[in-house]
Amino acid sequence: MKKAATFLVISLFIFGTAIIAQEFTYVGAGKCKMCHKSEKRGKQYILWEQSNHSQSFSALTSDKAAQRAQEAGVTNPTESPQCLKCHAPLAEKAAELKEEGVTCEVCHGPGSAYRKLSIMKDKAEAIKNGLKIYDSPEAIKAHCLQCHENAHNKPFDFSTSWEKIKHPVPEK
Repeated sequence: MKKAATFLVISLFIFGTAIIAQEFTYVGAGKCKMCHKSEKRGKQYILWEQSNHSQSFSALTSDKAAQRAQEAGVTNPTESPQCLKCHAPLAEKAAELKEEGVTCEVCHGPGSAYRKLSIMKDKAEAIKNGLKIYDSPEAIKAHCLQCHENAHNKPFDFSTSWEKIKHPVPEK
């Protein structure tokens, strides 16, 4: 009987630890597109797709990027961690998503656990499952400034930029 109880306690500990230590993974913008392209969802995917964020990795293949890279002592901007940290922030964590550039999950966190409709319908549950929600414009700005603060010596006007890319869910 003691062996069975010990086994049960150990099993519950291992199972409980696995649940608590759940590692969220990146799924890619294509998974977000399924729900977030409609008018009802504010055409969020479409807004991203039309933004410079969706083209940020491909920008690294331009002549201008090659020139900037050379000036910075970088041989290949599409492989340089110095360039990828902002132009393809998921490159290290999810190499298969590198070409998506600054994708949904860069800002909203890995979607493996929150992408299910049943979870997304419950904001608290989605957050518990890895969805990042920003509680103020200052928090959003702080996230943006990780890449945009003096990027390539260009000024960054958060308010103007945010107006171009914000993507709220329309009120019902």
